[in-house]
This record gives sequence, C-alpha cells and structure tokens, in this order.
Amino acid sequence: MANMCPYGLYTHAVVRGIPETFGKAVGDNDENKEVSVDLAKAQRQFGCLTGALRQKVGLQLIEIPPDPELPLSWKIEDVAVIQGHTALITRPFREQRRSEAEMVRRMLSELGVTVVDMDDTQGNSEGATLEGSDVLFTGREFFVGISSHTNHRGAEVLADTFKDFSVSIVPVCGGARLKQVCSMGGADTIIFSDSNGAKRTLRMMEQLADHHYNIITVPEQSAANCIYIKGPAKKDFLLHRPADECPDSMSALQKLQDYNFLPTACSEASKLGASLSSLCLLVNKKHTYF
Repeated sequence: MANMCPYGLYTHAVVRGIPETFGKAVGDNDENKEVSVDLAKAQRQFGCLTGALRQKVGLQLIEIPPDPELPLSWKIEDVAVIQGHTALITRPFREQRRSEAEMVRRMLSELGVTVVDMDDTQGNSEGATLEGSDVLFTGREFFVGISSHTNHRGAEVLADTFKDFSVSIVPVCGGARLKQVCSMGGADTIIFSDSNGAKRTLRMMEQLADHHYNIITVPEQSAANCIYIKGPAKKDFLLHRPADECPDSMSALQKLQDYNFLPTACSEASKLGASLSSLCLLVNKKHTYF
C-alpha cells in the first residue's frame, strides 16, 4: 500500500459561498418544492464555519464565489472525493448539479491535486452516480453508501480511482446519505447516529471493515456528522453541531478526550439535506507522509 498522510491532517479548506438563490432549488429531501430558509442566517452560519476553519483550526481558506445559477453549489462536498494528492470529481445524481464541478476542478488543480474526472473514466462509469456525502474515508479504507443519489457503478469508479484502499459498499436507509448517519471522530473513531437505519448500516460496516473502530453513538442524527481535523499539538479539532441544535448528544461527544470542540451551527443548510461536512472540501497540500 502507498504511504499515507496522517489521517485528518490538512492545510487547506475549499468552500463555496451561499448564493441569493439559497433554498430556491430542490434539496436532498427530493421534494419538488422550495424550502423555507433564512438566507441571512445561513450566510452567518457559513461565515462562522469558515471563520472556525481559518482562525481556530488554522487552515488556508479558498472560497469560490457563490453562483446564483447553481443554488446547491455550496454543498461542495458532493462534487469531489479527495484522498492524498488525488481528487475524484464525482457525478451528482441530478444532472443540473454536475456543472458545479467546474470551479472546484480548477481550484483543486491550482492546489497541485491530481484530478480524475468520472466523466473521463472508461468502462463502468456509464450510468454511474456518486456524491461525496455518501463516501466515508477512515484513513484506512472507504465506505460508500448506496442511496438515492449514489449507485453501485459510482462506487466501482471510486474503487478504480483509489486502488490502494479497500472500498466497501453499504446500504443507507430512510433516504439519508451515509455521512448524515456517521462521520469520523478521530483516526480510529466513528460517530454514529443511534437511529434504527444507522444501526443497520453500522452492522454492515462492522462486517466488512478491515479495521476495528471505536464507535460513539449519538441520539440525534444531525449530531452524527462532524468534521475531524488533526491538530498541530496534542489536541485535535472537532467541529460539531452546537448544543442548541443537538442538546441530547453533547454528553456522548464529550467522551472524546483532549479535543478542541468547535460548536458550528448548520440549522439552515440542514433544511436542504446538508450536514456540516457538506460545506467544505479539506486538502493537505504539504503531503506530509510517514
């Protein structure tokens, strides 16, 4: 296996601003209607996220301007899966979202990341759909959730792209996305929702995993999506939903010891099917290996 960067070590965060058309397009709940959201509040919450990444974590922030013609483009995680110095540009389920990748592709190329585009791959890419919010990378292996937005062919393309890692396919129940029910809370820790659907996904992941992980369960599904970033000192960072959004899950998260906890609101974006991790792509430009 190729040398790996220490899990959670990043230098840059790529984000895309909240457009004035926020909430005026179908979200991931697949309902054919607008969702009532507070644009100003969403923009403030986005500013708090970017401020935390830049000022508290210390990442270099690259912000792509919002595009009113692409009302879901702020969900930047969906259009790329990054591991090491390779980024797979995905193919979102909705065709109207696929043009979101153009600016992301350009920014990643400027950072020196090797970009692989699903539309340019051969063989099994025909009919493939894949979105980054259905992909969990643990630092050792990939899990791809099969949902209404990601199919088996999409998972096969990801496996062909990242050949040094095993890729396991798991079902996601109840219309959710994989990273809505789980996320990494550290190099060997997965935070999982305590819902029945999440429990079924967890059982499948435990059967397929090549490595043992510590599991922390949270009673509120929205609390299961966190952003883990390895810190330069002894304390790592965990961006998580604040107590006013997930009051019943804080005690479970506190089981993670010696962390810098960064409460980060996401209530408005979550109305459109997004999670905290949906709002950024994390890159390690230094490529520091061990």
